[in-house]
Amino acid sequence: MYNIRVLLTAFLLTVLSGSIAAQEKIGDGLEIDRMVHNFGDIMLDSGPVSCTFTVTNTGSKPALIYNVTTTCGCTDVKWTREPILPGKTGKISATYSNDEGPYPFDKSLTVYFSDVKKPVILKLRGVSMSEKKPLAEMYPVSYGGLGLKEALIKCGNLEQGGRKSESVMVANLSQKPVRVSFKDVSEHLDISVSPNPIPAGETAEMSFTVTADRSIWGKNTYWATPLVDGKAYKNADGSSSIGIWAFTKENFDNMTHEEKSKGARPMFENSTFSFGKIKRGQEVHATFSFKNEGQQDFRVYQVNTDACCWSHSDIPVARPGEEVSFRVHVDTSSMPVGETLTIVTLTTNSPLRPIVNLFIAGWLE
Repeated sequence: MYNIRVLLTAFLLTVLSGSIAAQEKIGDGLEIDRMVHNFGDIMLDSGPVSCTFTVTNTGSKPALIYNVTTTCGCTDVKWTREPILPGKTGKISATYSNDEGPYPFDKSLTVYFSDVKKPVILKLRGVSMSEKKPLAEMYPVSYGGLGLKEALIKCGNLEQGGRKSESVMVANLSQKPVRVSFKDVSEHLDISVSPNPIPAGETAEMSFTVTADRSIWGKNTYWATPLVDGKAYKNADGSSSIGIWAFTKENFDNMTHEEKSKGARPMFENSTFSFGKIKRGQEVHATFSFKNEGQQDFRVYQVNTDACCWSHSDIPVARPGEEVSFRVHVDTSSMPVGETLTIVTLTTNSPLRPIVNLFIAGWLE
């Protein structure tokens, strides 16, 4: 009786969570139930797998799915061909052949809608396996009975005014159902697990959404501490949190081609600063100079690098025709000897160059 109650509870929570799941806005008056379908861990010999995305017309005029293209012949897709009337729904159904070998897959569907400027990218993800593996092996990062494949998860790119949703599979590594909740969740992050409780020895989907905010630019990590049956646990690295990173840039969709051409446009003298050969532990001071050849002020919202220890000088707003220089300081103490390359990423207000990558290169002895 206990097992029946547990399964019934999990089933009801799954249904309820599906019925209240947040819709993704994909245009004025159009919403879709999700952007990613995660099949989780599937067996190679189980054959093709299918899913359906539901599009809802919340606007006041009919909408049309013009076309749906796939990244390869391994994915077959069908969609609603007739106009989707206001208040009605349309379907995009996809089938992945599951015959490409035992490894992770990530397939894209590119969907073209009427009155939506950009095509919408939907994802089919999962891991195809030739043989069943223990959950603890497939989900090696554990927080008590909750297992993940990694503690730092990629959400991807999003633009200001929007949000980005993703999902990953998690597992209950214990011998009893566990309920998962979250505390200390970063602002602008929503995260949940379904089904919840997770049945013993089973998997679930952890879904998360990052909402863009104009106070946050470039690459940032959002955090959440999972609670397993109300208790926080530390993983093998001593951390009790899950990190989710996303890259936020400006949204230029409402600008005309002419407006974009008249926007800020930085032209750098050199995109690479070479420091030659130095002893490891010395600090590198890289100088970059550029001229704003656009007709609007140029500003940098955020500077990111892939270095461990670094800083940068202020980057002033460059008026049209103005030349500006700034410096990036890199501590090489923790970097390996030999040839090295540090990438400096600028998130900007330039419609033609919203992301600028610069490079610091040299040799450490």
